Amino acid sequence: MAEWVELISSDNNELAGYVVRPKGTPKGGLVVVQEIFGVNKNIQTTAEDWANDGFLVVAPAMFDRYEKNVDLPYDEAGFNKGMSIMQQFPADMQPQTLDVEAAVDWLRSEISGNVGVVGYCFGGTMAWLSAPRLKVEATVGYYGGAIAKFVNEEPQCPVMLHFGANDPYIDAAARETITNAHPEVPVFVYEKTGHAFNRKLDPKHFVQDASALAKKRSLLFFEQHLVF
Repeated sequence: MAEWVELISSDNNELAGYVVRPKGTPKGGLVVVQEIFGVNKNIQTTAEDWANDGFLVVAPAMFDRYEKNVDLPYDEAGFNKGMSIMQQFPADMQPQTLDVEAAVDWLRSEISGNVGVVGYCFGGTMAWLSAPRLKVEATVGYYGGAIAKFVNEEPQCPVMLHFGANDPYIDAAARETITNAHPEVPVFVYEKTGHAFNRKLDPKHFVQDASALAKKRSLLFFEQHLVF
């Protein structure tokens, strides 16, 4: 069952959250953090997939600080619009961290179990930043382009990362920066795969085998660290 709820950050920003409830008692809670295209149909579908795995899921509308109801297509105009909004973010991403925290807090008000964060593209970077900055039990980041810029921040919970070997935005040097700084973090690189390989509703980028394997690894990871 899906619904929209209101989230309020600690600095009083009001943002929407797309909530999907699992059948039965949730295994735990998951925040699904969007790409630069908003909480569009693909992110909603991704949230629904995680709920089907037994988690209570909320996808916060991360652009609501700047523009409400952003839902962009996977084309040049959508990309340019999303980038123009994201360029308003401060370099330290602190307000964005507070918006993820609002989603975490909402989940903790709903369940007594553990809470994790999973994010894609921009959301992958936010999943990484959630580990040192927020009180969560585990995070998973998919192809977060700015993770290498924040490697000096020390995760306070288990983290898993996924990248495409041929990602034009995240090269081998960036991945090496991450692995050198954090050898304890499992980093998976998928050959013959580019950026956004998990984007099921975008046939130009979706790679089924890589997506399925990354999901399998992520699900096992979350079940290990969130389920008790």
